[in-house]
Amino acid sequence: MYIEWTEKAAEKISDKIQEKEGHLQLKYDTDGCGCVVSGVTALWLVDELEEGNEKVETNGIPIFVEKSKKIFLDEVMTIDFVTEANCFQLKSPNQMLNPRMSYFTKF
Repeated sequence: MYIEWTEKAAEKISDKIQEKEGHLQLKYDTDGCGCVVSGVTALWLVDELEEGNEKVETNGIPIFVEKSKKIFLDEVMTIDFVTEANCFQLKSPNQMLNPRMSYFTKF
């Protein structure tokens, strides 16, 4: 799996994280979705990674993904930031995985 950060997304996530210590996670969140296949991706900054997360190859900012949730993601993805909507986007050459991806600091 490979995730490319666009320049805008890398700048925005760096602004949000600033000097916080933690791990950036691409979380496939299923809370409130009713079914595991109806999850939505989000960017989480966590202080500790739960067991089962693995580091994904990127062009810069390190990011982790739950190994068991990789089945719902594509092999090559891009994280972008849309200024007009003030949100991140997760996309691949095949599809838009989340056009309005949120960021949360979880500690």
